[in-house]
Amino acid sequence: MSLSLRLEVDLDKIKYNAAKVVELCHNRGIAVLGVTKGFSAIPQIVIALREGGVDGLADARMENIFELRNEGCLESITLLRIPRLSNVDNVVKYCNVSVNSEVAVIQALGQAAKKMGVDHQIILMVDVGDLREGIMIENVLDTVRKVVRVEGIRLVGLGTNMGCFGGILPEYSNLNVLVNLGKMIEARLGVPMEVLSGGGTSSLLLVERGEIPPGINQLRIGEGILLGTDTTNHRIIDWLKNDAFVLKAEVIEVKLKPSVPIGNIGRDAFGNIPEFTDVGIRNKAIVALGKQDAYIEGLIPVDKGITILGASSDHTILDITDTTSKIHVGDELAFHVTYSGLLSVSQSRYVKKVFRKDKIWSN
Repeated sequence: MSLSLRLEVDLDKIKYNAAKVVELCHNRGIAVLGVTKGFSAIPQIVIALREGGVDGLADARMENIFELRNEGCLESITLLRIPRLSNVDNVVKYCNVSVNSEVAVIQALGQAAKKMGVDHQIILMVDVGDLREGIMIENVLDTVRKVVRVEGIRLVGLGTNMGCFGGILPEYSNLNVLVNLGKMIEARLGVPMEVLSGGGTSSLLLVERGEIPPGINQLRIGEGILLGTDTTNHRIIDWLKNDAFVLKAEVIEVKLKPSVPIGNIGRDAFGNIPEFTDVGIRNKAIVALGKQDAYIEGLIPVDKGITILGASSDHTILDITDTTSKIHVGDELAFHVTYSGLLSVSQSRYVKKVFRKDKIWSN
């Protein structure tokens, strides 16, 4: 196998994770949308999600959705980012469902849908505390009254998002707000709420504990399936595989060097003033991997004796003093990726993607 900078992807582990998440959620009456944005909708990984039994796909980027459709994907696709007013035609053409919070955009989606002779389904997003997208709770009923009058639009339910901006954790109480709003809409306006979409991976813990409110019937899962982690709750999900993605980079220098640079310190190449602690002479390695390739803060050395000291555009500097491994120029070092790391390396044209399925590697 070539020693080029590469992301190794174990498709069987992703399929396994998808199947386990789907099983857990289906036992609670909850559908699972497989979120593809974390890996830029790479087709091989999308297939693994589908083989794992997800109920539909979801992405925040229209570019990814275009590629999914061009690859022949016929599954239901939900647009997770509230649509741009300038892009409503594409949203209606390529997406079955979109999440929305602006009446003006919903009206434009309705006009586009009427021109195409279709009904576009929407989920109305409600802000229950995270302060990203969504209608404030007190304005939901009035907004629904306006939305149901829009021709070409079918309001299928309510949704919410947590943990992405404000870091608010999903709880029974804030998700139950969505359930109660759904009941109120049905009782007062006679509009059935088929979907109550209760967030993403951060809501999975409530499902595991049996604490998710009855009525929540959809989750949008990306990180949990892909990495077996839950960043918002700061945990590794121990019943899932955590190593489906491994980034490998070649060592291009190994030398003993001081721990503090010599001379007057100014700003680095990115305008920051670096700080250093003097811990003496250290054994250091450089790998052919830099900030142009990946979000370095989203990488974790597989070897726990290795520490990432920092990076420039093309080089990542490692402290290898404490590892028991003998590291030489030409060796490869492996890194786990966090969700932020996966976002960056999946779309980097400098990182080769290599896939493993049934113990066979392929490009």
